[in-house]
Amino acid sequence: MTVRALYNEIKKQLSDFAEDPAFEALCFIEDVFGMDRSALLVNGNREADGEAAEKVMAFSKRRIEGEPLQYILGKWPFMDLELFCGEGVLIPREDTSVLVHAAKERLNGKNDAVGIDLCAGTGAVALSVAKETGAKMTAVELYDAAFAYLERNLAKYPALSVEGVHGDVLSRAFADSVSGTFDLIVSNPPYIETEELPTLQREVRKEPMTALDGGEDGLVFYRAICDLWIKKLCPGGVLAVEIGETQGEAVAVLFCAAGLRDVRIHKDLSDLDRAVSGIK
Repeated sequence: MTVRALYNEIKKQLSDFAEDPAFEALCFIEDVFGMDRSALLVNGNREADGEAAEKVMAFSKRRIEGEPLQYILGKWPFMDLELFCGEGVLIPREDTSVLVHAAKERLNGKNDAVGIDLCAGTGAVALSVAKETGAKMTAVELYDAAFAYLERNLAKYPALSVEGVHGDVLSRAFADSVSGTFDLIVSNPPYIETEELPTLQREVRKEPMTALDGGEDGLVFYRAICDLWIKKLCPGGVLAVEIGETQGEAVAVLFCAAGLRDVRIHKDLSDLDRAVSGIK
């Protein structure tokens, strides 16, 4: 079987299980054979090595069984980074770049900021903020599986000043143990309402519920951030969080009630509310 024939076979297998079977089949071919779309067009008549072909077929089987594409590949791009990810950690998503850009905008050119990322997961936000702004970041993650990916990603980008810390952002004792003040607090916390979790796409339900479940109304973590963490912002400091598309007004109200000024709702490319920011 040629690599092109293998690609066509995988695309066919995924046709009932993936939104874009051609893209996903190409991801597998590129991962195993190192061929992007152009290379596949030029060199697709190359014979597919048996062991490599079996690996691609195994990838397809896992995908059909509902495993996220990103977990199968073991890595995924986010902004200018490529991050390790897998079972036990939230997959980096393009929408989260809205949060990074909001943080950069609100820092307004400050290049020596000290910040903290709450619910850091892969470290996508902390690393990207550090890269975009030069900020010195602390990345807080509670769960061991996610923290292992965080450590791998921090090790991959040693030039970026990000330190990983185990901690529960909902714990008052932990928050009180964090010394100093910050110019920036960012977070992409769990924000899906508990009753909505069973209705999520099959692939999303493979991600850790601890990274998705925001409580009965989806606002548990935002209340905790306002209650436990805003006091750690220095005067003029920035708080920016990712939100669900229907949560902009509710989170903005929480920010205002906590004493933040110039509270803004930031939209994504689909013109949906995606982040909220404010200044202390």
